[in-house]
Amino acid sequence: MLNLSDITVRLGGRTILDGATAALPPKSRVGLIGRNGAGKTTLVRVIAGMLEPDMGAAEMPRGTRLGYIAQEAPAGTATPLETVLAADTERAELLAEAETSHDPDRLGEVHERLNAIAAHSAPARAARILVGLGFDEEAQGRPLDSFSGGWRMRVALASLLFSAPDVLLLDEPSNHLDLEAVLWLEDFLQSYPATILIVSHERDFLNKVVDHILHLDRGKLTLYPGGYDAFERQRAERQAQLASARAKQQAEREKLQDYIARNSARASTAKQAQSRVKALARMQPIAELLDDPSLSFDFPSPGALRPPLITLDMADVGYGDTPVLKRLNLRIDPDDRVALLGRNGNGKTTLARLLAAQLAPMAGAMAASGKMRVGYFTQYQVEELDPADTPLEHMTRVMGGATPSAVRAQLGRFGFSGPKATTEVGRLSGGERARLALALITRDAPHLLILDEPTNHLDVDAREALIQALNGYSGAVLIVSHDRHMLEMTADRLVLVDQGSAREFDGSLDDYVALILAGDAEASDKAEAKANRKDARRAAAEAREQTKALRSRVKQTEAELARLTAERSAIDLAMFDPKAADPKLANRSMTELMKLRARIETQIEETEASWLEASGSLEDLAA
Repeated sequence: MLNLSDITVRLGGRTILDGATAALPPKSRVGLIGRNGAGKTTLVRVIAGMLEPDMGAAEMPRGTRLGYIAQEAPAGTATPLETVLAADTERAELLAEAETSHDPDRLGEVHERLNAIAAHSAPARAARILVGLGFDEEAQGRPLDSFSGGWRMRVALASLLFSAPDVLLLDEPSNHLDLEAVLWLEDFLQSYPATILIVSHERDFLNKVVDHILHLDRGKLTLYPGGYDAFERQRAERQAQLASARAKQQAEREKLQDYIARNSARASTAKQAQSRVKALARMQPIAELLDDPSLSFDFPSPGALRPPLITLDMADVGYGDTPVLKRLNLRIDPDDRVALLGRNGNGKTTLARLLAAQLAPMAGAMAASGKMRVGYFTQYQVEELDPADTPLEHMTRVMGGATPSAVRAQLGRFGFSGPKATTEVGRLSGGERARLALALITRDAPHLLILDEPTNHLDVDAREALIQALNGYSGAVLIVSHDRHMLEMTADRLVLVDQGSAREFDGSLDDYVALILAGDAEASDKAEAKANRKDARRAAAEAREQTKALRSRVKQTEAELARLTAERSAIDLAMFDPKAADPKLANRSMTELMKLRARIETQIEETEASWLEASGSLEDLAA
């Protein structure tokens, strides 16, 4: 279905893809993974036809419909539901033609095709997708311009899923989603009937959705069967084999070098030594596994503080005069690991900002240790880094007065040593910028780390390194994330932010996932049922409008037939009983009456044919 043949891409003098080759099985669900900066998005853009490779090609059967989410979020006054429905361009064009065409034959073809593509159930299907991605009925009817960029990207994702292409390309689809929407997306993609290529760094998401892993490493592609865990096992085995082969090769190389050194000077063995030199030159070195500094996370440990760090007592918090969360009762201790759960928009970030002292309680009380230091990470901090400055300049600025060695030591904890410390931020990858933001917020060894979606720009290996660093950190951690693996490995307490408040969730993350899936199924069923009822009313109205001309034509031909039949009966009466006939006909000769009757008979036949055609078209539309 999708063949990647010897694709080479060079950008800015650097080879990103180097003869990348793979054949994806038909209707496979493939996870494309690789380290940050490996070239995953570049490969997807080549497949989508947005980037011309220097060599090679992405080959698909003729007529394949390919779908790739736009980089820019949709905007304007259209609603999410209207935007998603417009993604099915064939349906939109057919509906427009059905409203303007007056050709009965063409109308029949249009409606036959509309029925074939289930056009009248489209609003229900679109509503179901939007509900799954977090848009309730009210939100589906609001203009796009009233949503944030992240929510409008959800509309773009919904539009792509609704269009149902033959090859679906998804580049980090979960970055703008909460955990609840990710769970719905997993379920949707598991039953998707065509080929999917997904760039993702979420271990659980890949395990649930994909049946192959396509690994991009040093410009080359390797296809592995199974999900992410299966890939890890196969990769570990392959790395062990490579390490063993490299050790054997190194021993053989040293043996050859020793022989050459001992025998080159002797005339009797010089020929054999020269042969060993050629053998050594032909020996291709086996690549060594690289030590990646992007996997470096080391949070400085704070000094001990007596519990509790923070206590909320019937606290309200919000913006202006409007509370978002009310009657909050929460305690954070120095060794706590807390995960905030709940849909986006329910107030998780508001609670995090309250605990970080960026918002003050509007009512109730909040008590915090006077010596407590808080490190608060958000995506905004990553986006607000000055692209013209280096990590060293950023850290020097925020650690004002610190010695150069202390500044470099803090950067080194997060992999910014040597040239990386003096590289402009604009040239760093998304994962590297996220590491820099974490380095900046932990510069003074905070007692409480608040992390709001810290993994969005990190690859799978970097996420594992972050998990290990958090588990080795001696302070408290409060985390908001849609990455279940991270939550499972770091959180001891679950707090559900929902319905205007926050409460401890009694149960495991698996229990919460089951609760969400059950609720999503019920909400989707209700949305679909409502959309179906609304659609049925709309379809009936459209059908009445579309058949209006035909019904009018049938009515006119029926009236014409009645008139012509009456005229024929009057002629017959004049021919056989002139005294009882209409005086206008009684005075005509038999020859005139017969000619008149023949003309009326012809008109009756033509009108009957017209009536049969209009009635047949009407019946076809009603079928």
